[in-house]
Amino acid sequence: MSASAVHSLWTTAAEPITKIDAPEFEYGQLAPTLIVVGAAIVGILVEAFVPRKSRYYVQMFVSVVALAAAFAAVVALAADGYGTTKARIAAMGAIAVDGPALFLQGTILLAALVGLFTFAERRLDPVAHGNRVDSFAAQAASVPGSESEKAAVKAGFTTTEVFPLLMFAVAGMLIFPAANDLLTLFVALEVFSLPLYLLCALARRKRLMSQEAAVKYFLLGAFASAFTLFGIALLYGYAGSMSYATIAQVVDGTVQDVNPALADTMGNDALLLVGAALLVMGLLFKVGAVPFHMWTPDVYQGAPTPVTGFMAAATKVAAFGALLRVLYVVLPGLRWDWRPVMWAVAIVTMLGGAIVAITQTDIKRLLAYSSIAHAGFILAGVIATTPDGVSSVLFYLAAYSFVTIGAFAVVTLVRDAGGEATHLSKWAGLGRRSPLVAAVFAVFLLAFAGIPLTSGFSGKFAVFKAAAEGGAAPLVVIGVISSAIAAFFYIRVIVLMFFSEPRPEGPTVAVPSPLTMTAIGVGVAVTLVLGVAPQYFLDLAGQAGVFVR
Repeated sequence: MSASAVHSLWTTAAEPITKIDAPEFEYGQLAPTLIVVGAAIVGILVEAFVPRKSRYYVQMFVSVVALAAAFAAVVALAADGYGTTKARIAAMGAIAVDGPALFLQGTILLAALVGLFTFAERRLDPVAHGNRVDSFAAQAASVPGSESEKAAVKAGFTTTEVFPLLMFAVAGMLIFPAANDLLTLFVALEVFSLPLYLLCALARRKRLMSQEAAVKYFLLGAFASAFTLFGIALLYGYAGSMSYATIAQVVDGTVQDVNPALADTMGNDALLLVGAALLVMGLLFKVGAVPFHMWTPDVYQGAPTPVTGFMAAATKVAAFGALLRVLYVVLPGLRWDWRPVMWAVAIVTMLGGAIVAITQTDIKRLLAYSSIAHAGFILAGVIATTPDGVSSVLFYLAAYSFVTIGAFAVVTLVRDAGGEATHLSKWAGLGRRSPLVAAVFAVFLLAFAGIPLTSGFSGKFAVFKAAAEGGAAPLVVIGVISSAIAAFFYIRVIVLMFFSEPRPEGPTVAVPSPLTMTAIGVGVAVTLVLGVAPQYFLDLAGQAGVFVR
């Protein structure tokens, strides 16, 4: 065989490439995310160049302005019709700008803004060496209890890096439910997970417990990310594309141009089923559904309480948004395969979260198991596979996130000599000591329990109604039973606060600055407004309930 013949085996004559097309970005439609990413980068520069005394105020200002501006950008896009008539795919097919994406982004930004106020709180701990201190370690890199840590506390250091970390987490969460291809989904997952792993390790009190929580979250999160990535690889092998729409067409069998390589893999349902299962498993981990919930109680208990509140609210919103988009946009053709599995997950999540919560003695662990039960209730809406299912899930997420941040903000107020008093026995008689704080917490607990005239009732009613209409009536029955079990331990805490004798050596309730008061006030206001007059917000979620493809 001649050398030229061999040479032509692996080279073909091609036209010389004259120009590479530049990528096109719709900066206006991506504005909310870009503003938050910009603020995160500015926050890093602030850490490098602004004197230590001023950093806290500068970071606070940058973060608040960015979150408010990003929310304004979301509202402007929605008002311009991008949630309904102009819904489209932006960033060269990577990100969807549609109703669910904008609704969830708005919810995440508002939750982050309220959460930010609890991050910035500096009046709860007693003044240390003449300096006001927040919930975060004086110097995160120093070993707990070491001389360097004591020196950092004495010098009045504070970890102001929490603000840019929060902004990076929010940026990832904004992209996660809007991602329109699997690679974007994975990058967003990592962008919001890594800052959360760090934030969990930064508690000022109980440093070792906080670091243990972060390590658990990191290791289990790394496993979940690996499952997700493997699932993405298998789906890519099946469909030959990362794009949601293309994968959906291959699954449905409506794909137009089938090349020989795609024809070989299209018939291979093992790739599709295993890939979809692994991808959904990664998302269920983030949501905190049983059996992927093991990290939730430990991490919620160990992390600084402001971080727990933000994480419990915003991560759920972002993860459920992504889960909805994957199931409704990528895998509607697999509905008969994933619905039975989701039924099982929803049932064990509702019952598991509610039953195990009864045995808890720590208020943060109790709220963690409560959040697992709520993940089960929201899954009931996901299973409906109707437009009402989408809008009910959106509404539930919006209602749930503010109640959660408010509840954890109240937990930061109840303190004894060792910091926050999270053991339930210490909450006995709180209603006699400080009736206002106990009453506010009772409102949040009633909302979690789904008592009428609270946002929890409106949300549960919407989700269960959608599930029943979508043919999942038995699931609704189990949901109602789980709600009744859950109501028992919420009301038990209320009874403990109001009808028990306060202990003489019990905790005190710290008087917060206006920041935490605002966070709690917003929580109460949203809880009552969405409970008493939910219709406008249900309509809003209804209009936003259509995915673009």
